[in-house]
Amino acid sequence: MEIKTLNTQWTDEQILDLIRKLRNDLIKDFLDERCLKQYLEAHFRIREISNVKIELIKRDLKEMLISPVNINHYQDLINHIKETDSAALTENNERLFFKEIETLLKQYLY
Repeated sequence: MEIKTLNTQWTDEQILDLIRKLRNDLIKDFLDERCLKQYLEAHFRIREISNVKIELIKRDLKEMLISPVNINHYQDLINHIKETDSAALTENNERLFFKEIETLLKQYLY
């Protein structure tokens, strides 16, 4: 029986730091009200949103910014980085970051 070991340059901590940085960069984009409104219009067909909802979304985005990475949500990406020894993001992996933010947005849209 052969035991397969992964020789990777990425430690768990480095992977989580990378994911946190990418996630936080995206969150910072959404904290810009113009970007947030453009995204809501393009992806949810919402042209108008109240200032109260915008402030609530921004508050929650700021909380997400300082929260730890949801390891369960990003498990496939973590495994991908370990297996390929590469941090190159596929479109599918990139979608994970938007999906996390969309979950937050949907709380205020529906």
